[in-house]
Amino acid sequence: MGTIHQMTKRGKYGRLLDPALWAYIDRVNDWYPPEIAELPIDKQRDVYDAMCRAFHAGTPAGVETNDSTVPAGDHAIPIRRYEMVGKAPQAIVVYYHGGGFVLGGLDSHDDICAEICAGTGFAVVSADYRLAPEHLHPAAFDDALAVFEWAAVTSDLPIVLCGESAGGNLAAAVAQRTRQHPRAAVGQVLIYPGLGGDESSGSYVEHAEAPLLALRDIAFYRDIRSGPAQPPDDPTFSPLRDSDFSGLPPTIIITAECDPLSSDGEAYRDRIVAAGGKARWCEEPRLVHSFLRARTTVPAAAEAFARIIAAVAALGRGEWPY
Repeated sequence: MGTIHQMTKRGKYGRLLDPALWAYIDRVNDWYPPEIAELPIDKQRDVYDAMCRAFHAGTPAGVETNDSTVPAGDHAIPIRRYEMVGKAPQAIVVYYHGGGFVLGGLDSHDDICAEICAGTGFAVVSADYRLAPEHLHPAAFDDALAVFEWAAVTSDLPIVLCGESAGGNLAAAVAQRTRQHPRAAVGQVLIYPGLGGDESSGSYVEHAEAPLLALRDIAFYRDIRSGPAQPPDDPTFSPLRDSDFSGLPPTIIITAECDPLSSDGEAYRDRIVAAGGKARWCEEPRLVHSFLRARTTVPAAAEAFARIIAAVAALGRGEWPY
């Protein structure tokens, strides 16, 4: 009887998502329940950071880290660099973490960055950009751009942009702003990014009440980073609002089927291809937003993460894997 009740409570996702993924979803909700949005932002961050520590998978053998800062006008942006001990990297990945532009930092996605480093052999630079609501748009974008420009100046390695969720938005915005840069990125890998797509169609409607990210959450995070005069067609805020998608680096977008944001990946792929560029959209079936954190317990998430690492590795080597 309890199982039937639970299935009913979970709606259409009760049978669509497998038990291992539901165990992950339940664990996330135990740590960070939906009603936490009613707490002050600093309390939300404390809970989120504690959850990230609980999910941290450790650092792979051979990965070393170094924390420093990137100067940016009146402030400094903390960064963390990952490299393999005794191995010269062949490329550098600039990574922008998720967290709705409100949560997260160098520690929240530390193990993910370390595993990308170990899996590719590339250097990874994680950017601790400024967060809303203390710092409204374009603060996060400005910091994301500054870290890219720092990487371009301080290294001659090929640059791959990578980010997940809010970080995918930042990576896409940086790629669009820097497409004519002498050291423009050789590729970008976007993981379930929010790109400002059409919220009246596609996955926004079909998965408006998906586990771990619902349409109302997207509205909350969008509004909290907006200034009072935020123009709707600003491509540094919503990359899909750009009018020109030519000249972008080879792009791979990975989304989750059961995520309101999935259609953004499809739309971004279509616009890059229509403009003559290379882009691939991969929708991972029966997964949800934030599945990277499920990679240690959910086989489908682990397989998806392996494909993400392979995509980063291929683009960093100047190859198109499709």
